[in-house]
Amino acid sequence: MGTDSSTPRNPQVRTFETRPRTTWEVVARVWVYLKPYRLLAAATMGCAILSLAASFAFPWLTQYVIDDVIRSHHPELLTRAMLGLIGAFLVRDLFNSLRIWINNTFEQNVIFDMRREVYARLQRLPVGYFDQRASGDLMTRVIEDVNAVERVLIDGTEQGTVAVLSIIGVLIIMFSRNPVLAWVALIPLPLLAVGTLCYTLTAHRRYRLQREASSAMNALLMDNLQGVRQIKAFSREGHEDSRFSERADDLRKGSLAVMRVWAWYSPAMAFAGALGMAMVLWVGGTHVLDERMSLGNLVGFLFFLAFFYEPVARLHGLNQMLQAARAAGERVFDILDATQEGVTRPLQSEQWPERVRGEIIYDKVDFTYEGSAMTLAGISFTAQPGDMIALVGPTGAGKSSLVNLLPAFYELTGGNISIDGRSIRDVSLATLRQQISVVSQEAFLFNGTIRENILYGNLQATEADMIAAAQSANCHEFITRLTDGYEARVGERGVKLSVGEKQRVSIARALLKNAPILILDEATASVDTQTERLIQEALERLMHRRTTFVIAHRLSTIRNANQILVMRQGEIVERGTHAQLVDAEGLYAKLTRIQNTTFIEESFDKLAES
Repeated sequence: MGTDSSTPRNPQVRTFETRPRTTWEVVARVWVYLKPYRLLAAATMGCAILSLAASFAFPWLTQYVIDDVIRSHHPELLTRAMLGLIGAFLVRDLFNSLRIWINNTFEQNVIFDMRREVYARLQRLPVGYFDQRASGDLMTRVIEDVNAVERVLIDGTEQGTVAVLSIIGVLIIMFSRNPVLAWVALIPLPLLAVGTLCYTLTAHRRYRLQREASSAMNALLMDNLQGVRQIKAFSREGHEDSRFSERADDLRKGSLAVMRVWAWYSPAMAFAGALGMAMVLWVGGTHVLDERMSLGNLVGFLFFLAFFYEPVARLHGLNQMLQAARAAGERVFDILDATQEGVTRPLQSEQWPERVRGEIIYDKVDFTYEGSAMTLAGISFTAQPGDMIALVGPTGAGKSSLVNLLPAFYELTGGNISIDGRSIRDVSLATLRQQISVVSQEAFLFNGTIRENILYGNLQATEADMIAAAQSANCHEFITRLTDGYEARVGERGVKLSVGEKQRVSIARALLKNAPILILDEATASVDTQTERLIQEALERLMHRRTTFVIAHRLSTIRNANQILVMRQGEIVERGTHAQLVDAEGLYAKLTRIQNTTFIEESFDKLAES
């Protein structure tokens, strides 16, 4: 819609607080996405366990080579032992390769499902949700945060389970081989437990700040990329450098805060494991010297001990991943838990015609944006089928808010709006919006071809229908002059087309939709005279036999309106035809007497100032 200041604006790029969730709440929520892939999960786990089991051959065979081959001088056994070791390594790496392939398939399927669900929910959230959030922040949640959440469940489940099984299996082997050394190996365990607990209890806040800093930087980046022409026009490159540096510095500090603690935690846990290894070697070396234990047995035990401390270290890494995933999960589930629009409406609308007549009644309509003062108060009027209703008034009068309520971009605070005698609350959003076309003052085109943008109005339209719509919108001629014609790409937000060309393409899109109700934020405010004439002709064809709401910017547009509503501070202060309002000698009449008036809103603003 237009530039009605009653619609909330958010000039500051910022992120929003998320509801804290426990680690297990996040894990339980993500676990749901793994259920459809139980077989892949089982196959991944099976391959990991078999690969681990094959790895256990190395300590056994090492002990065998030292005690039974080398010290006992049986060189004929060496070849057999080495072939067995090579075979074990081959089995280990074959199952590891298979695990990686299955795990990646598993991982990408889960990422796809989660990302698709998050995006689908975003599409179904009310417009007000996006008024209060930066696009870059939402993009970070859909792309980066989903990856972080998924990774802990895929990698964490597999690596965590294998690590736990490895620890249990190695403990059984170590206690069966030498209980004394096994107990010695467990001495550092309390240090590991305390360190893990301290890290876990303090890590969440650091990871959360890091994710928020990343979102803030991405939000600013997206904002600046979209506004690059304004930045250059005002020579604000240096200013934006400073703003981006601030956001990037926040991310740097957030990442350093995470890694600073990890830099102490990870080596400390590694030292605790090394301490256990040294103590086992100390006690075990004494046993070898006292001939209570063979050298091969000690070496084999040390290798098994490495298999014990390696998964313990892996669990520390998974704990880090889990804390990062918890912070990301909160942000992802904030989207999934947000209330989608239309939840109180019927999913399907019975007895609703395929094409309404277009009688629209606003009955004592009130509306307030969340956290704002009353925007519309007691709005009542009737539009007959085919009528043109013009809305005029100063900036912030509530014109855009009024028309945004009709397609239910926002829900009413009070009163009722009906179409052909039926409340818009009683029909599904899809059914309601199928009856309404919107042409904004600032035409938005998707970054695709002209064909794709026009067909967006009706994806099932034929080639002939599309061309007919383009001809009626006075854009077929300029399209055919382009090198690629209808296959020409328009660039981001239609940047490769002029303002007038974009507007005519958007009108063609609305014509192709062929809805009986039209909302029009006058499209000729920023174009030259010749382009204005072409657009005006296209608009007249578009408005023919449609109930039309026009947010008017030029007097010439509204002279023939069936009803003109003059708005101020959220209320209708005058209504009638152009002639009736001029004769009434009110606010509208004063407007028409202002000399050299170009734009209605500017004239109302001047009157208000005077």
